[in-house]
Amino acid sequence: MPGKQSMSSIEKYSIQAPVIKTSPNQLAYVIYTSGSTGEPKGIEVTHANLANLIDWHVQAFGVTSDDRASHLSNVSFDAAVWEIWPYLANGATLYLPNNETRISPIALRDWFIANDITIGFVPTPLAEALMSLPWPDKASLNFLLTGADTLHRYPIQGLPFTLVNNYGPTECTVVTTSGRIDSRAHGNDRPTIGRAITNASVYILDKNFRQVTRGEVGELCVGGRGVARGYRNRSELTAEKFIPDQFSGDSSARLYRTGDLARELENGEIAYLGRIDEQIKILGHRIEPAEIEAAIDRHPAIASSVVVAHGGDCSDKCLAAYLTTTNCVRPTAGELREFLRASLPDYMLPSLFVKIDALPVTANGKIDRSALPEPAIENTLRDEEFVAPQSPLEKRLAEIVRDLLHVASVSVNDNFFLLGGHSLLGTQLIVKIRSAFGVDLSLRSLFEAPTIPELSGEIERLIVARVASMSEEEAQALLA
Repeated sequence: MPGKQSMSSIEKYSIQAPVIKTSPNQLAYVIYTSGSTGEPKGIEVTHANLANLIDWHVQAFGVTSDDRASHLSNVSFDAAVWEIWPYLANGATLYLPNNETRISPIALRDWFIANDITIGFVPTPLAEALMSLPWPDKASLNFLLTGADTLHRYPIQGLPFTLVNNYGPTECTVVTTSGRIDSRAHGNDRPTIGRAITNASVYILDKNFRQVTRGEVGELCVGGRGVARGYRNRSELTAEKFIPDQFSGDSSARLYRTGDLARELENGEIAYLGRIDEQIKILGHRIEPAEIEAAIDRHPAIASSVVVAHGGDCSDKCLAAYLTTTNCVRPTAGELREFLRASLPDYMLPSLFVKIDALPVTANGKIDRSALPEPAIENTLRDEEFVAPQSPLEKRLAEIVRDLLHVASVSVNDNFFLLGGHSLLGTQLIVKIRSAFGVDLSLRSLFEAPTIPELSGEIERLIVARVASMSEEEAQALLA
């Protein structure tokens, strides 16, 4: 029989484990990532790096040969390394859903249940969707692991699994910090990224590479066994990003500069605040979008949000907040601004609130800011039903306000300050009005007459007063 012959051939070989000649410092794999620059760079990860990830994972989640783990990630995404080796190295079984299942929260939940998956990783936006679905009490899923983007909310009570939020740059072998996220009815802040995993060290440093005090914001830097060898054939970039680890006492140890902003909380967990290169500078203020996003996400009607700079050059930008809602309630822009004023200064209040069905994501599950739609009348939240300006003066004034605030349109009911304006933008509006109509408004008059009809009436009054004070020749020249 062919089967017997095959078995007989196999029996000729030794059952002893082969002698491994691989050194811990040899490469396990090279994986390419564009990071924040868009320029691909190959990261050299060693066997020692990978072994530390596997050992930590097995101990943290009690992996055994009985586990049934999911594998959703594309192999070009470093999370695939994490999804494969801790389980295969311990005799567990991997299950791979088809492409249609892996992108549908409902289909994926049903697939988890049908296949008795005990542990699985999904990108953050997908995890947030899975958390909002009903699950049977007897589901086999013990741990739902997530990461790759900012987790906006806490799991609801009664889920049969534990949610674990993870953070880690590819340069530090997939996972650097990890934390179990408990359900909370009203979280005041976004969920944290937990604490450093076994044999990893995290430091929050200022621009001079000194540790900041607890609670202060700084750059998150990582040391320990997970730090990769460096970038393949990119010695200058390696030297820039992988710096000597002054805290380890080992002259050969290095820290990886993540380029991420973070702060350490009183309980020792790390709050992730976004990328340094995502800082927005508006009107002389350096703004961290993640702080605004966290404040928006505290609103009960908001499910998730992302804040970006919108508009022209650096001197003419405004803040635009893209958001999804938790239910059919559609908050107004004015309501959201009043809510945010309780925790944010005026210069951090978004000028635009854009309602979208879902935040766009890349193939690896990260928020794709480049795919956010342009603000338009149809998707921009406002306070009342749109009523178009009527007179030529109202139309011209509405155009000026629209361009200054970078809104899609301005209704006669819109309040300049509830539309996103503030005193500094009000000063710019007064300059533009002077240029367009030849009159000098006071900032106080703008506060007292903040709508298009009211402001138009004030401009008309000033024009009339100016004409009345002119000579006949000057008046005719102005009216001409």
